[in-house]
Amino acid sequence: MAEIQYRLEQKRAILGAFPGPKSAALNERRKSVVAGGVASSVPVYVQDADGGIIKDVDGNSFIDLGSGIAVTSVGASDAAVVAAVQEQAAHFTHTCFMVTPYEGYIAVAEELNQLTPGDHEKRTVLFNSGAEAVENAIKVARLATDRDAIVAFDHAYHGRTNLTMALTAKAMPYKTNFGPFAPEIYRVPMSYPFREATEIKGEEAAQRAITMIEKQIGSESVAAIVIEPIQGEGGFIVPAEGFLPTLAAWAKDNGVVFIADEVQSGFCRTGAWFASEHEGVVPDIITMAKGIGGGMPLSAITGRADLLDAVHPGGLGGTYGGNPVACAAALAAITSMREFDLNARAQNIEKIVGDRMAALAEELGENNIIGEFRGRGAMVAIELVKPGTAATTKEANAEDTKAIAAACLGAGVIILTCGTYGNVVRLLPPLVISDELLNDGLDVLCDAIRAAVK
Repeated sequence: MAEIQYRLEQKRAILGAFPGPKSAALNERRKSVVAGGVASSVPVYVQDADGGIIKDVDGNSFIDLGSGIAVTSVGASDAAVVAAVQEQAAHFTHTCFMVTPYEGYIAVAEELNQLTPGDHEKRTVLFNSGAEAVENAIKVARLATDRDAIVAFDHAYHGRTNLTMALTAKAMPYKTNFGPFAPEIYRVPMSYPFREATEIKGEEAAQRAITMIEKQIGSESVAAIVIEPIQGEGGFIVPAEGFLPTLAAWAKDNGVVFIADEVQSGFCRTGAWFASEHEGVVPDIITMAKGIGGGMPLSAITGRADLLDAVHPGGLGGTYGGNPVACAAALAAITSMREFDLNARAQNIEKIVGDRMAALAEELGENNIIGEFRGRGAMVAIELVKPGTAATTKEANAEDTKAIAAACLGAGVIILTCGTYGNVVRLLPPLVISDELLNDGLDVLCDAIRAAVK
C-alpha cells in the first residue's frame, strides 16, 4: 500500500472566535446574492483543504468528518486528482460526448463495468449528479420492462429533483411545498433493526415489504425496486442480514429491475467497492456519484447490458454528462483508492470509531444516550436517544444531537447529522485521514456527548 502524503499540516487549530472577520464578511456578501433556500451547516468559508483538514479564510483548521457528504474520500486535494484535472483542462474542458466523444468517458465506463458487482456483460452511462443517475436508472427500467410502478422505502433519500423527491421519504426540508410529485411511486417498510417493534429477521422484513408490493401494487406492474443498501440521509440504516438478498431474489423472479442506489455508499466508503457486496447482492443497475470523481461533479449508472442497450439511440445522455475533466479526475481517484487500499482503510476506521463508541456507552452507564452505533467502514453513525431509554422506548433525542454537532464545531471538528427523526450523528471522514487526526476528532465528539449527558 502506498504511503499517504499530506500537503497541509494534519492538525486541528482554532485561532479565536468564529466565524472570523473574513468569513463574516463573505456571509454578508452572500445574503444579497445567494438564494436563502441554500443553507450551510458550517458558518465558515473554506480557503484550503487536504487529507482530513479543512482550513478557513481566517486561518482556522477543522477536522473534517464529513468529506463534503462522502465526496472527498481520497481527500479534497489528492495529488493524483489535481494533476489529472490540470492535464485534462490544458487540452480541452468540454466537447460533449454526444457530439465529439473522447477516450476518458470510455475509460471510466471500463473501470465501472469491472468494479461493480457481477461478472455479467454491463454497460455504463455518465451523468452529473446522484439524482440524475437515479432518474436515468428509472427511465431505463421503465422502458426495458414496459411497466410504470417504482418501489421505494421508508427513510429513503434519492435526491432533490421532482422524481427523486417523490422517492425520498422525508418531507422537511426536501419535499415540503414542492409538489405535486411524479406519479407511480410506492413506499414500503424498510428493515430498521433498532426501531422494529419486535425483533424481525431480514428475510421476514423483506417478506413484509414483498407482501405489500404484491397486494397493493401487483408484481406485474412494478418496473423497479430502488433501494440504498445502507440508507444515507435516513440515518445510516443498515438493514438486517438477509433483507437485501431476499428482495433481490424476488425482483429477479418477477422481472423487476433491482436498482441499488450507491451514491453515498460506493467507492470504498463501506470497506468494499460497493455496499451491495457485503451480502453478495448483484444489482441489475447501480447508481453512483459522490466519491466517484474525487470532488469533481460526475455520476453514473452501470447495469446489465440488455437493459441499458434496450434504450433507443439518443434516449440517454446530457450536455455535461461525463465531462472530460471529471472523467480524468475519476480515473485518478480510482487509482488512488487502489494504491492507498482505501477499502482496508475504511475497515480500520470502522474499528477505531466502533471501539471508542462502545467504551463511551459503557462509561455513560444508565445515563447513556447512545442508542445504537451502526454502519460499515467509514460510513458509520450514532443514533442518540433520551437518557436511559436506549433499551426501552428509544425516544429520539434530536435536541442533544444538534447540541453535540454545535459543540464539535466549536472545538474545530465538523460532523454531520441526519435521520428521519433528526437524532443521528453520522461520520464520513475522508478515507485518507490519519489515525491520529481521527482520534483527535473522536476525543472532541466523546467530550461533546459527555457534556450533553451532564
